[in-house]
Order: sequence, then structure tokens, then C-alpha cells
Amino acid sequence: MTVNVSSPVTGGAQTGFTSPTYTLTSMAAPDVNAKQFAVTALGGTQAGVTVHSSSSPFTQAFWYPKVLRALQFVLGSTMMPTVPKNVYKLITRKGVLVHASLPLQTAVITTTIEVPAGADVLSAPELRGMTSLHGGTLTQVISGLGDTVVTGVA
Repeated sequence: MTVNVSSPVTGGAQTGFTSPTYTLTSMAAPDVNAKQFAVTALGGTQAGVTVHSSSSPFTQAFWYPKVLRALQFVLGSTMMPTVPKNVYKLITRKGVLVHASLPLQTAVITTTIEVPAGADVLSAPELRGMTSLHGGTLTQVISGLGDTVVTGVA
């Protein structure tokens, strides 16, 4: 997989945080088609944030298809019954306290990318543009997104 994260990762701006960074360490992935990292150290000012532990996970996993799907044409026809998709995911998990007397719960962010088979060949620039916009938009709105998930106000 060409997704390689260099550590430390500089975090996006958040209310109350100053220059957040996250040191990642490679760890066993949940499956053979994934890469997983644990946050083992924090930098900057981010009071109240904890690093990864077995009871309070702070991980990121990149998932890619085990078998890449391709277009399949029916012999003697130009029609396809369906266009298969190759699915890629980035999943970030963080243990969070919901009540002082309850065990930690896990909050999850999932970004899923579904690419129709064949688009990787015929629409590579469009796919790069799509991922560029997605990442740029998240970077642009990340502080407000953090505020929204805390306050519930969009």
C-alpha cells in the first residue's frame, strides 16, 4: 500500500489546542489488508487527550481491497449487470469517557472511498481531484468540525 504516514502527524487546528502532534507507532492490523498505527505520544498543548492503551484505544487503520475488482462484461454483450467498486477506508478510533461510573466507550471516524472498477484507469485525474478536495475540505473545516461534535451546533 502506498499510504505511508510519517510520524509525528501534525494535527488540525482545534479550539483549546496549540500545535497538536501525534506520534504514531505501527501495530498489528486487524486483517492482512490493513495497516494500523497507535498514538503513543502527544505534542503541543491538548489537555485531556490520552495516548493509546488497551482500555482506551487511539488508533488509525487504513484498509484496502483484498482483491481488486475489475469490470466484467457478459460475452456477446456490451452491458454489465453492475459496476463493482473497490473500497478503501481510514478508520480512527478513540476511547472516550461517557460517565464517571461507566467503562470507556469507543468513538469512531470512518472515511470510505468507493471507486468504480475501471475508473482507476480512465479517470485517474478525477479520482485524484476528488481525494484532494476531500482532504482539503476536512483541513479547512477541521476546527469547526471539532466544535460541532462537541457542541452539536452545525
